[in-house]
Amino acid sequence: MMSTRLSARSGLAAAAVTAIAVVAPLLTADAASASGTKLTQAQAAGRLRAAGISWSSSGHCSDRNNRRCTSFSQINSGTVSGIITFKRASHCAVTITGGTETGHASGRYSHWNGYKVDIAPTGCVTTYIKREFRYIGKRGDGAPMYRSSAGNIYARESSHWDITYL
Repeated sequence: MMSTRLSARSGLAAAAVTAIAVVAPLLTADAASASGTKLTQAQAAGRLRAAGISWSSSGHCSDRNNRRCTSFSQINSGTVSGIITFKRASHCAVTITGGTETGHASGRYSHWNGYKVDIAPTGCVTTYIKREFRYIGKRGDGAPMYRSSAGNIYARESSHWDITYL
């Protein structure tokens, strides 16, 4: 009888350990902020460059406090990963035209807080977004919005795609 109890308990313990092992990665992924960590200009630029993503700014600069620059200072690692994933999935050339620099709308999920990038609206980019993502209506400013299966929002503003990585 004793060996049966130990065997049953061992089986329960093994099942509990298995359940924890299976659930633990899910909990870790869910518990971690979707935004990840804050990156420096150099860290983000290095990751983007390695992925073949380019960027431009009207001021030819990266100063976070200058609205004419395109800055990646304090961008979320999840945002950088998101735009890299987009480039790989779409097979489109991607040029970032806006990052964390001042001059964008404020809010929790803003450019300044590292959740957004703007990209050039090439034919390839626009076709991919409209074909692959679900149209969800217009934003308050009239920009048509599309949601990816990951929950990211792509809004077509007049001169670019404004992308929010959540």
